[in-house]
Amino acid sequence: MRKIIPYNKKLVPLAKKLRQNMTLGEVLLWNEIKGNQLGYRFSRQIPIDEFIVDFYCKDLMLVIEVDGNTHYHDNQPEKDRIRQERLEFLGVRFLRFDDLDVKTNIGWVVNMIWEWIERNGPTPNPSEEGN
Repeated sequence: MRKIIPYNKKLVPLAKKLRQNMTLGEVLLWNEIKGNQLGYRFSRQIPIDEFIVDFYCKDLMLVIEVDGNTHYHDNQPEKDRIRQERLEFLGVRFLRFDDLDVKTNIGWVVNMIWEWIERNGPTPNPSEEGN
């Protein structure tokens, strides 16, 4: 049974707005992971705890972040680190990709996600394996 992670309901309107204004990198990645294309359901712009993450798979407890230019200015890297540590404390796991990598090498990004799922995805129960 997966862990239920709380979220701030006040973030829902902002999450909806962010879904309507995704970056090109986020749109490209969303087109590759939506609709169970990787064998798992991902959601986009989802509130978790006090934060909104780019993509989240509940079954894997996996966040995928696309880091654009704003992630490299001022004290944003420190904010990202604190945010990630907080969510990891709640049991969430992270994959981060640079926006430029997503835009110029989406195949590599999707392959990295596939590899992560193969290494870290849930192990099927014996009844699910057909034993």
